[in-house]
Amino acid sequence: MGIFGRKRRTEGGSAGRHAAPEADDTIEDEAYDDEDSELSDVSDGPFDVADFDDDGVPRIDLGSVKVPVPDGSQVQVEMDPETGGVRAVHVVTEQGQITVSAYAAPRSGGLWREVSTELAEQLRADGAKVNIGRGKWGLEISAIVGDVALRFVGVDRPRWMLRGVIAGPQSEAAGAVEVLREIVRRTIVDRGDAPMPVRTPLTITLPEAVAEHIAAQQQQG
Repeated sequence: MGIFGRKRRTEGGSAGRHAAPEADDTIEDEAYDDEDSELSDVSDGPFDVADFDDDGVPRIDLGSVKVPVPDGSQVQVEMDPETGGVRAVHVVTEQGQITVSAYAAPRSGGLWREVSTELAEQLRADGAKVNIGRGKWGLEISAIVGDVALRFVGVDRPRWMLRGVIAGPQSEAAGAVEVLREIVRRTIVDRGDAPMPVRTPLTITLPEAVAEHIAAQQQQG
């Protein structure tokens, strides 16, 4: 299922590049400091729905997040076989599969620092080669798992945190970073006003047409 969006950024995406982050983008675990507990700059996205003015960029509306989908990419819906609900929605690009998720967070920020520390430890425990670096919003994690290159970014805002990850071939890793950052930057988050515990995933809902398409496929299957 293809959904049209703005022109895909292609710089840095040529095959043959390898997955290790650029030398000036990789630092050791001492990267974690007090700055990482602060809210990141809110001036250039991702945006809270209450503060966002329509920019004309086509997005898929998933309820809690409205995610841009680059031209030439596709959307894949991952269902939970136990509950029948939506587990995740992925944007599949030439550089890899991107997943954007939003969570309830403190007003003061700092959740991404906690989550990224745990994530890096878990990746290392699973045998991945992990590097901690810095990007537009602060800490980023890159990891190599077998033949797959992973990149994680996180953005802290008042009352929500947005996490994005791209998984793809190592040959596309350099270009994948910019594709991921651009999608995260243009994502809109609708946290809602209801109180909820920190780290609670914000609910994903599907557009009616997509939900009907999946239901029809399930009936046929």
